[in-house]
Amino acid sequence: MDFAAAITRTIAPRDRTRADSVRDLYPDVADSVRDLIAGVAGCSPYLAGLLEREAEWLPNALNHPDVVVRETEGFEDLDAASLGPALRRAKRRVALYAALADLGGVWSLEQVTGALSDLADRAADLAFRVHIAAEAARGKLPPAIDDADAGGLFVLAMGKGGAGELNYSSDIDLIVLYDDAVYAADDQHEARAALIRATRKAAATLSDVTEHGYVFRTDLRLRPDASVTPVCLSASAALAYYEAEGRTWERAAFIKARAAAGDIAAGKRFLTELRPFVWRKHLDFAAIQDAHDMRLRIRDHKGLGGRVEVAGHNIKLGRGGIREIEFFTQTRQLIAGGRDPGLRQRDTLGGLAALAEKGWIPADVASELAAHYREHREIEHRIQMLNDSQTHDLPKDREALAAIAAMTGEGDVDAFKVRLKQRLERVHDLTEAFFAPGEAQAETPTLSDESRAIVDRWRGYPALRSERALQIFRRIEPELLSRMARAAHPDEALARFDSFLAGLPAGVQLFSLFDANAPLIDLIVDICGTAPALAAYLARHSAVLDAVLGGSFFSAWPGVVKLGEQLAEILAQASQDRDGGYERALDAARRWAHEWHFRIGVHHLRGLIDAEEAAVQYADLADACLAALIPVTAAEFATNHGPPPGRGAAVLAMGSLGARSLHAASDLDLIVIYDADGAETSDGRRPLAARAYYARLTQAMITAISAPTAEGRLYEVDMRLRPSGRQGPVATSLQSFESYQLTEAWTWEHLALTRARAVAWCGQGGAGLADDVEALRLRVLAERGSEGRVRPDLAEMRARIFAAKATDGDWDAKIGPGRLQDIDLLAQSFALRAGDAARRSAAQIRAGSRAGLIGKDDAETLASARRFLWRLHASARLLTDRPLDMARIGLGGQEFLLRETGADTLAAMEEALETRVQDSAAIIDAEIGEPAGLARD
Repeated sequence: MDFAAAITRTIAPRDRTRADSVRDLYPDVADSVRDLIAGVAGCSPYLAGLLEREAEWLPNALNHPDVVVRETEGFEDLDAASLGPALRRAKRRVALYAALADLGGVWSLEQVTGALSDLADRAADLAFRVHIAAEAARGKLPPAIDDADAGGLFVLAMGKGGAGELNYSSDIDLIVLYDDAVYAADDQHEARAALIRATRKAAATLSDVTEHGYVFRTDLRLRPDASVTPVCLSASAALAYYEAEGRTWERAAFIKARAAAGDIAAGKRFLTELRPFVWRKHLDFAAIQDAHDMRLRIRDHKGLGGRVEVAGHNIKLGRGGIREIEFFTQTRQLIAGGRDPGLRQRDTLGGLAALAEKGWIPADVASELAAHYREHREIEHRIQMLNDSQTHDLPKDREALAAIAAMTGEGDVDAFKVRLKQRLERVHDLTEAFFAPGEAQAETPTLSDESRAIVDRWRGYPALRSERALQIFRRIEPELLSRMARAAHPDEALARFDSFLAGLPAGVQLFSLFDANAPLIDLIVDICGTAPALAAYLARHSAVLDAVLGGSFFSAWPGVVKLGEQLAEILAQASQDRDGGYERALDAARRWAHEWHFRIGVHHLRGLIDAEEAAVQYADLADACLAALIPVTAAEFATNHGPPPGRGAAVLAMGSLGARSLHAASDLDLIVIYDADGAETSDGRRPLAARAYYARLTQAMITAISAPTAEGRLYEVDMRLRPSGRQGPVATSLQSFESYQLTEAWTWEHLALTRARAVAWCGQGGAGLADDVEALRLRVLAERGSEGRVRPDLAEMRARIFAAKATDGDWDAKIGPGRLQDIDLLAQSFALRAGDAARRSAAQIRAGSRAGLIGKDDAETLASARRFLWRLHASARLLTDRPLDMARIGLGGQEFLLRETGADTLAAMEEALETRVQDSAAIIDAEIGEPAGLARD
């Protein structure tokens, strides 16, 4: 690189004498370089001193942009005593080169901050390695398993260092950890002590001020619980801390975190394990208020909350400063970065660009903030270049301020001040509108008399009775009504919102979230204007909004085990109430399940999960409800009739629940199997014969699940898949079930058995009974699936199904040839004929392919068609409980279906539906035989 040719800026020196004196030290460099050197020396006493000290080194170095690498070559061979002075010399030279490249316009901001960050990485790596090696040489550090690099110690660069954007006189924020898995159990204490010593010595090597200066001031206080923990922690202890106690500011800090020194591979593994803590799979609105509170605390602590005056203003923490832009960017990244990895940019400029690209902020706002950020950072550098001081305060002295202006290329200090003040105020306006928005600017739409009557009565609702709630609501009301008016059916949307608002006990928290975040207004508008079925659910169960206010509504899905544990604890607490404990438990179960059911629907509607993920989550929820509630019901029943006689009972999920494929409106197909194990009666105050006991217990279970209480019902229950259907007993003994399945059951019952799954049990031997039922299920499939009657029976079943119920409209994805029910029947036949344990349709189709019952290409066609049909069907059930009507669901509902099915237009979705149905029907006809008398288009 020709440094002289790359110069784009000249600096007017403030001190001519100093400028001329330093210029004379460089007689052999190009005139443009001499002019730059003179200008720099005449503005910055610190840089003038470096230019005098490095007059022999600089001329040869100017055309070598790889200055960091060149200046630290061979340093890995130095001992600790020699490394400190060598690093200080390298820092001095890199700082000088970077300053000239910056001030001369040779390097961009990213190149300047990147060079400083690279040097910090290299210096930290060298410092830690030399002291770790010294500990090992002294016999103080036990050998690491598999010779782990750097003794398993790794250094995370945080803040600007992690983002590769260190400023000119920045300290470096480091978190030092070590992989405790690389040390034997008996060596843990000794290893920890040695690595702590190495960390302290490395920090001193970097930050101690000696006759040679310093390398980087080093701050280790970002580690977990820094006031009580050592400077080097084990990775496992750090992970445990973040999982249990991590705060929003720590999540924000880890946006920029980067493994920078030591065992880089171990550092990357740690950051991967920490990813769920930082990047949550939800829209994390709680982060906004936390970030805003942090901004206010910084302002109050530093006394920076007043009006903007350029002289003495803190360009980093003050009003409209660098930190405002960083908070603005990082908070938005936290909100959405969990579901969109593309937003996880470490650097601020990259974060702004990604947020604009993804539509989270307007492109013009991102561009403007990026421009202000660059100028702020360049001014920050020039402030620090004056005297190598770690400050962000603009000088109060007019002459020093004029030097800053000159180093930016501005000769008029007053013009510089005016322009900078305008930028600071503009940044404040842009960022404050996000963290603390002012009065809403949207105009209230014109309302019909009926709609106006609805709105007028809102002021009497409990949620709007406090002055604070009313004050906030006034700000969001125009925007809410405007968005509601744009819904496909605005009157219906308004009526549903009215029902929800009327049942809301308090409004300050929720309205505050709406006030700060338009996406939350969109959420309510989406529900009320897009998904009538979900809005109706919300109107029936307005208490589910407590879950939104609780702060965990957008947390990651906990899974069926944690759900079950949570509900079991809730039921145990409710059951302890001496006055109607069991009834209170049933109510508690309903409240809890309604919240989670609503949450799944909202996540699906907002695109946080798709239809297939929702299917599993609905099934997890149902599983957890049954597993927790059945034992409670059995215990309540036992208070009168004694514990279950014999081994107990197992509840089998059949149909969609057995296949873990539910949608928002699914009921539960269940059957109950019991084993009295020779016991004739129960042992209780009012004993019952075993058969009667389990019949009445089953009825009690059905009531517990399906009966409406003050909190509504839990689920509708369908028991028709039990042996002999409606004519059979509601509970079946294990022996009868075995005999029936092996000697009497029809093919359709064996097909149903392919989906059977034990989800709950009661009694001392209930868990073992569930295992026995599963073993019996597999035995039946193996013995009966090989019979030749399966395919002809299946063909007859198809004909009866199609004759009994026609396709329910053009958009019906479930009923009819080649649609969901048809594909599922064929899939179940594969599991039966192959004797395979698979329950979900996709797995059953794969089982059929493995068994040679269907070709690979046909199997993939069916699986692909089913995915499409399920997405359409499950999404439609979230929108409406009626046959799917595109006009009725409106544009919002249509867009939701298009997103879920991956179609660009309704016409494309319709064509995809028709094509997939026809392809599937053709394959099924070929496999089973076309139903007689069924017309084909």
